[in-house]
Amino acid sequence: MNASDTSDAICSAKGCREPAVWVLAWNNPKLHTPERRKTWLACQAHREYLSRFLSIRGFLKDTVPLAEWSAPDS
Repeated sequence: MNASDTSDAICSAKGCREPAVWVLAWNNPKLHTPERRKTWLACQAHREYLSRFLSIRGFLKDTVPLAEWSAPDS
């Protein structure tokens, strides 16, 4: 995902249908190589909740405004 295709982006929180404004980049070190990044999208209201969920597990790597997100080349 990059900034040019964010118009349909919605929050990843269960049941939320709000537009996403944040990208939470994460990985599970037991499953993914260190450079791999999975992403969750977050609205303003769920950013802290989703960040905390990932951080507690040691998965959160970065939080970036959706408008500035550029996925690493695969």
